[in-house]
Amino acid sequence: MEENSLSQCDAQQRVDQIHAFQQEMDELENDNVIEISAEQKNRLSGYHQQLLQRLSDTYDVDTSRQSKQLSLGMRIASMLGALAMATSIFFLFYQFWGYLNTAVQVSILVIAPILLFIVSLKLAQAEKSAYYSKIAALVSLACFVLNLSMLGQIFNITPSPNAFAVWAAFSFLLAYACNARLLLFFGIVSLSGFIAMKVGSWSGMYWINFGERPENFLLPSLLIFLLPHFSDHRRFSGFASIYNVMAMIMLFLPILILSNWGEISYLSWSPEMVEGCYQLTGFALSVAAIWFGVKRQWGEVTNTGNVFFILFLYTKFFDWWWDWMPKYIFFFILGLSALLALMVFKRVRLSDLSKGAT
Repeated sequence: MEENSLSQCDAQQRVDQIHAFQQEMDELENDNVIEISAEQKNRLSGYHQQLLQRLSDTYDVDTSRQSKQLSLGMRIASMLGALAMATSIFFLFYQFWGYLNTAVQVSILVIAPILLFIVSLKLAQAEKSAYYSKIAALVSLACFVLNLSMLGQIFNITPSPNAFAVWAAFSFLLAYACNARLLLFFGIVSLSGFIAMKVGSWSGMYWINFGERPENFLLPSLLIFLLPHFSDHRRFSGFASIYNVMAMIMLFLPILILSNWGEISYLSWSPEMVEGCYQLTGFALSVAAIWFGVKRQWGEVTNTGNVFFILFLYTKFFDWWWDWMPKYIFFFILGLSALLALMVFKRVRLSDLSKGAT
């Protein structure tokens, strides 16, 4: 694999592979499995050191355990700093907004997000780690959200779900420009909310009451799941996983709610029939998600399917036994079900290991 074609995530994986290879070589030498000459060892060590230095200079990857720990702290600090600055902008606007005339208000609302957007793009091009560009991008998004909200109040514009579509577009633009997963999350939430609101309004309800029908989120979940498959996301670290997890949450949460409160469904059946239908659907889809995640080696899909399968199972246990069964027996059965699930997963894991060995 050529270094120029790597993403930052691929470069970090290459660094981790080098460290794993060096550790395994040391173990093999200590166990007298292999023996290499001092010259070969020096050549190999020199090659790895040069490669690690090039990867570090080009992609700003972590070449040691200490640098990984520091990078994690830097990411946490940048996220908290961005959220704090965005919150500060929000309260600053509302603190002094009444002292400004309309022309100044409109000018600030228009200029602030554009200026911060340009700053975030410049920082994304200048720095490799993109810590500062992500802060500027999140503050730019906060200013943009305030832009539409405050302009609507100034000019008495009727609220509509279209604002969420505009916020989603701006969030996606910033997320892909700065490789920012938090902004991608905001974009997915805004886009899903917009689609759910439109589906609700098409069904006859007022758009702001879209949450009264959980099925409004089923169409957005399908769209969000398909979006990353239309283009290559290998250059964007963690984006595909966020799409998959968010899509599955928007699919399974409405099903979980409707499996317990069938009267809020669009379906005209009896609540009991609706609940039973969605319970079966939830179990089937969660098992399918586990199988599909294992087959495609998508860990986030497998884990999310596991979580919701357990939630569906435990809610049924609660419906069946909580009111009449002694609590110590109820929780004992929960423990036994967890042990049974552990045994099943262990059997599946061992079968996969045996297939890999053959």
